[in-house]
Amino acid sequence: MSKARAPRWPRSMFGRLMLILVLGLMLAQALSFGVFLLQRMQSGKSMMLYSLGKDVASTVAILERLPVDERAGWLKNLERRNYRYQLGDVAMGAPLEIPLVDEVRQSLRGALAASYPVVITAAPEGGKRLDLHLKLSDGTPLTVILTPSFMPLPDWLLPVIAIQLAVLIAFLWLAVRLATRPLAQLAQAADLTEPQGAAQVLPEDGPLEVARAAKAFNAMRARIDGFLSERMQILAAVSHDLQTPITRMRLRAELLDDATQRDKMLSDLQAMQMLVAEGIAYARNAHGLNETPCRTDLDALLGSLVYDYIDAGQAVRLSGELKLVLLTRPHALRRIVTNLADNALKFGKEVEIVLAHEADGRYSISVLDRGPGIPAGEREAVLQPFYRVESSRNRDTGGTGLGLAIVQQLTLALGGSLSLVQREGGGLAARVLLPAA
Repeated sequence: MSKARAPRWPRSMFGRLMLILVLGLMLAQALSFGVFLLQRMQSGKSMMLYSLGKDVASTVAILERLPVDERAGWLKNLERRNYRYQLGDVAMGAPLEIPLVDEVRQSLRGALAASYPVVITAAPEGGKRLDLHLKLSDGTPLTVILTPSFMPLPDWLLPVIAIQLAVLIAFLWLAVRLATRPLAQLAQAADLTEPQGAAQVLPEDGPLEVARAAKAFNAMRARIDGFLSERMQILAAVSHDLQTPITRMRLRAELLDDATQRDKMLSDLQAMQMLVAEGIAYARNAHGLNETPCRTDLDALLGSLVYDYIDAGQAVRLSGELKLVLLTRPHALRRIVTNLADNALKFGKEVEIVLAHEADGRYSISVLDRGPGIPAGEREAVLQPFYRVESSRNRDTGGTGLGLAIVQQLTLALGGSLSLVQREGGGLAARVLLPAA
């Protein structure tokens, strides 16, 4: 048997607070309305019992003074909303012993003389009706047909309660929105905390608690930016300063007489030069994009990139068409696709770049290969700087471990996302999802 699903709470704090407060408010309104109805019923019952004895006593006194043939004509004038009178024999129902009967009997006993005994029975046909049987002094039966009912609610009551509830809910919505807006702003600022993005300073105003939280967040953001900037400056400085000794070592290696040793040393220096260049590029990208956006035909940009690979003898082909001219950073976009294509060519013989429009208005650039792929447990780690998959830790194909990290940085700077997925039939699909605006 399937278990019944528990009711789901709203996921946002705004929704949860509104749900709790509105339900509490409606419950309080329902309790208040119930107390009002109970008090109104008790008041109506007290008024009915108070007036019942006096009205019946007055009616009996009037009928006693009227001629017998005129009594029936007066009954219409003497009836009330809850009861009416009937002369003559009336079928009697079963006697009743309920609290209301005792209260009615006590009311009549205080108003009628002892010479008018009253018998209270239920209606013969059933229901909530009570029949009060007595006899006039000449023996004529008189029945008071009592239908207990309470005062009706005024027509304006329910609309007034509805308007009151709507006003209270509106003020609750405003209060909860004012209380949760700083949290939403804090979450948005935290989401935008990227080394590539400009710092978003939260306003340090509002209630004391909100101002203190904003001030603490701004201070934390400034410290994080300082730490990141210092780390990247160190990386950039070390990478830059290594270029000079590497150049001197290359010159000295050229003077070696042993060709074998010279080639090995030059190969090592070439690898070091590549690592330095990638380190400088990574540090530069981490400090943000300085490239000025311009209107770019994406199909033409990516088509020219593929033609460059084809001219170099590489098996790279382009599939799909975007037909988009966007305001973007073309060099950053070209660097993203180039790094992905170079990485794919290291491990696969054929590379395909696929362009596609997505359902949410964004567009995707996928770089597909038929290489060994990346294990699922390492697909997040390879996006970190200087991380290399174990199978690629060799001088020829391992690279510096910065290619995908740079792609990740540039993709985030363009407002997109990078995902690595294993292809059916083997290989890797690196998918860059970017906004069309």
